Amino acid sequence: MRLKSSYVVAIGIVLFAALLFAVGSLSGGKKDKADAKAAAAAAKPAGPPSVQVQVTPETLHRYTVTIRGRTEAARSVVVRSETAGSVAAVPSLEGSFVRKGAILCKLNVDARQAAVDQARAQVRAQQLTQQASVELARKGYRSQTQVLQAQAGLDNAQAILRQAEVGLEQTNIRAPFDGVFDKRDAEIGAYLAPGQSCGTMIELDPLLIVGDLPETETGRLRVGAAGKALLLSGETLSGQVRYLSHEADAQTRTYHVEVTTRNPGLKVRSGLSATVKIDAGQGPAHLAPVSALVLDAAGRQGVRYVQDNDVVAFAPVTVIEETPEGVWVSGLHGQVRLITVGQS
Repeated sequence: MRLKSSYVVAIGIVLFAALLFAVGSLSGGKKDKADAKAAAAAAKPAGPPSVQVQVTPETLHRYTVTIRGRTEAARSVVVRSETAGSVAAVPSLEGSFVRKGAILCKLNVDARQAAVDQARAQVRAQQLTQQASVELARKGYRSQTQVLQAQAGLDNAQAILRQAEVGLEQTNIRAPFDGVFDKRDAEIGAYLAPGQSCGTMIELDPLLIVGDLPETETGRLRVGAAGKALLLSGETLSGQVRYLSHEADAQTRTYHVEVTTRNPGLKVRSGLSATVKIDAGQGPAHLAPVSALVLDAAGRQGVRYVQDNDVVAFAPVTVIEETPEGVWVSGLHGQVRLITVGQS
């Protein structure tokens, strides 16, 4: 039986449609399988992150405490007048070095020299009276009481002379120690009452380097410890701790520390800024790169390291010293594998 041409066309269309459906089903299944594999791969947990470590051994290292300080005169004294009078001369130049006893300001003598001369004459008269009284007593013409009265008169005259000499000497206002006459407060013709200033003397040899020590560092220092100060000019001064206060400043909670050093030739002036490093003994420490320092959630400074079981841990540390090679820290024990890269 021969089919009509219209049936043949219809059958062809049906077969073609069935073929397309079969092909689509096969390709869709493959795509679903690929998507499933990709999702499974994404859901699979990643391996542990890789980090770079640096093995750092424990080393016996000298501890130093670093503070910001300044140079200061060992002594600074306002030299004042002990008597009244007008200034007659100022022999010492302001800013010059003077020896102990040098005259800084000289007051007018006025009648003080006359008082000394009168007292000396009275002493001579009393000496003659006393000598005569002793001679007469030896011959029996004077009693022992009269001899003692003559001696008392001589003693009184000598006391008046010493008083007059002191009053005369007080017109010379002298340097109390070797140092620099840093500031003159009185000029020729000025009147000075007792207690008024002639000028200020400062002692620069020895010289002090002073600063304030945090309370966390006080337990490390002791009087006599070696100290070294680096000035802004690049000059280095070496000395020893001579004083460490026992009471903290009420506002800053710091302790005052003084390092004394020699200053030959008075080359270093008072008031210069300095970085002071003081020896605080020695103990275990580790040299760590700066990149190893991190902060934990509580804000503590420390390092992250890899434990023996390959687990990362955090250890708080204290920076002892900063060097071009890295920072010396305390707080670690034994050989440590510090994490330098990959800490986040």
